[in-house]
Amino acid sequence: MSAENYADDLRATVRFALETTRAIAVCPFHSQVTIRIGDDAAESHAFERAKRVVKSDGTNWDPRALMGEIGRQLGEAADGECPLCAS
Repeated sequence: MSAENYADDLRATVRFALETTRAIAVCPFHSQVTIRIGDDAAESHAFERAKRVVKSDGTNWDPRALMGEIGRQLGEAADGECPLCAS
């Protein structure tokens, strides 16, 4: 799916950028669990990718809003492994 489908929703835009740069992954056994891979380069790349997403009105997302949403989503993700699989 292309970035155009996510462009007007900040949360979806950031999720798209994080997933497509492999900064996060969804557990293959527990679809409700997001895993933070811990790759700083992928996370930086996700920010750059999200910055370049153009909304339908022709504008881009504010970098501060992107950083806040990226931080929120990474903060909610499990670090390195699925806690349900690990237990």
